[in-house]
Amino acid sequence: MTLGTGDYFTAGQAIDPRPILIVTGLVQEARIAAGPGMAVICSSSSPTQLRALLTVVDPETIRGVISFGVAGGLDPTLRSGDVVLATEVLDGDTRWAAGLSLGDDLIDRLTSGRRRVVRGSLAGAEEVVTGRSCKAALHSETGAAAVDMESHIAAAYAAEAGLPFAAVRVISDPAHRALPALARAAIKPNGQIDLAAVLRGIVRNPATLHALVSTGIDFNRALRSLRGCRDYLIGTELIDSEALVSKAA
Repeated sequence: MTLGTGDYFTAGQAIDPRPILIVTGLVQEARIAAGPGMAVICSSSSPTQLRALLTVVDPETIRGVISFGVAGGLDPTLRSGDVVLATEVLDGDTRWAAGLSLGDDLIDRLTSGRRRVVRGSLAGAEEVVTGRSCKAALHSETGAAAVDMESHIAAAYAAEAGLPFAAVRVISDPAHRALPALARAAIKPNGQIDLAAVLRGIVRNPATLHALVSTGIDFNRALRSLRGCRDYLIGTELIDSEALVSKAA
């Protein structure tokens, strides 16, 4: 079933002064998203924690929800730093529509600086999808361009509350790259990287260094691309041009 379809807000309508709820998984993403008109929450890569955080968010105090951050690539043509503007979010048999209306001029600015922007679906996951074979299987099953652990939860919250929803995700680890176990284990409960744990892991297994460096390069490239998206997708463009989110039915 598909949830969250409906009309779009446009610039001709009265501006709603309430903030937009920005849903992130990492503190780095939250810092990029933070700013006037934004209410940012960070799950620390924990779906359970994100659901708990959303239970205390009064939907009457926000005007929409945007899932914002990095994602794992499923489409093998996408590379780190590529931007996925979600058309829908998938979780099993459930689909939530994601509204994101952008003019050609805005797309042109987003694609500046070697940033590729595509429209596609996002798959939701309760755990990090790490292996190449797992990514390939999920892509074959869903056709999704990318996967993350927040968008499906944010979409469900928005649909239940009758709020507009959108998702903007940047590829960090592309489909061909497996995430090292050490990289996953080094994320602290607050979402920050445990550098001491990384160093201990390298000492125990020096062979992991190359994979970690490649993963780090991809992640930093994704964050740079995400910073470039923030000004256009979450800032004044949301008010001055067209809203980025569709009104839930």
